[in-house]
Amino acid sequence: MEVRFCDTTLRDGEQTPGVAFTAEEKVAIAVALDAAGVHQIEAGIPAMGPGEIEVLRRVVGAVERAGVVAWCRADQRDLDAAVASGVSAVHVTIPASDLHLRVKLGKTRAWARERITACVRDAADRGLLVSVGFEDASRADDAFVTDLAGELRGMGVTRFRWADTVGVANPIALHTRLRTLVEAVPGPWEIHAHDDFGLATANTIAAVQAGFTWVSTTVTGLGERAGNAPIEEVAMALRHLLELPVELDTAAFRPLARLVAGAARRPLPAGKAVVGDEVFDHESGIHVHGVLRAPATYEPFDPAEVGASRRLVLGKHSGRAAVRHLMDRHGIDAPDEDLEPIVGLVRAHATTHKQPLSGDDLRALVRRVATGRTAPPAAPRG
Repeated sequence: MEVRFCDTTLRDGEQTPGVAFTAEEKVAIAVALDAAGVHQIEAGIPAMGPGEIEVLRRVVGAVERAGVVAWCRADQRDLDAAVASGVSAVHVTIPASDLHLRVKLGKTRAWARERITACVRDAADRGLLVSVGFEDASRADDAFVTDLAGELRGMGVTRFRWADTVGVANPIALHTRLRTLVEAVPGPWEIHAHDDFGLATANTIAAVQAGFTWVSTTVTGLGERAGNAPIEEVAMALRHLLELPVELDTAAFRPLARLVAGAARRPLPAGKAVVGDEVFDHESGIHVHGVLRAPATYEPFDPAEVGASRRLVLGKHSGRAAVRHLMDRHGIDAPDEDLEPIVGLVRAHATTHKQPLSGDDLRALVRRVATGRTAPPAAPRG
């Protein structure tokens, strides 16, 4: 099964409070996503006005392989703006839960059905490729979603997006729930998961296992509140945990993450899965010993697969194997009898300074041990 990626960094990612990409940044991110092999780029919301429409036009002109889709409400005015932006595909969203329909909008399910079917007809008449999103589907009545999706599929809707809008889905229960949905309304379904409980990637994987063939992602999980499913996590999980083909350039993930983090002005955590600067660092003695013998003992995949390299660092938890290995790497010689006191000094240094030791730090500690070993005994007092 091939899983296709619709990346919404430029739409849902930019909806993160305080994040605002310039036109140049949006084009650069779109080009990078295209180069990485993303199948579709959700590039923005044309109803925001002339500035956004112009940026969308620039993105359409700059992207070579990926499809470009505009996000729209189920509103004729949004479709007018989408047509003006030059896209050939639109994603039209309608609230699906009673919470959103009745409480947020004061509307009924009948209104939602009438509104979305009219919008789909309008988009089709304009020659647009249409996908439909069910907002807050995770809190909606499954029978309503199934019935409405079946009607819209008959109208030529290419795929549906099932949105876990506030990240409340349980991945174990979700699998059964979405499997039933796919069986009832066969065809392409897309999962759009939010990370409010840290389950966006897990829920995305559960949806794929249930038969969904599209995933909605953002770079590093950028998005409202706790964010969305990160493209880098989803891609590597699909490849290594589900053993599915992933036709993305995974080595592009790290520079792509830095590009987006810089444009969003949101620092990338050192321990961020897949793309963090330190996720392939090893310090613990037992870990370093294992990695030196066979990297797979403490690495789920080769760092080179995502354009990274492993790094062995010296710190409070380092052992003899790590210290000896890094001494050899830096061309530092010392007898075996000095190794234990060197390890002790390494741990003390790391505790005091709260950072890994450099080669110069290690060299100084080795000299200190050697000096102590060769120093003449102190003269007796008295």
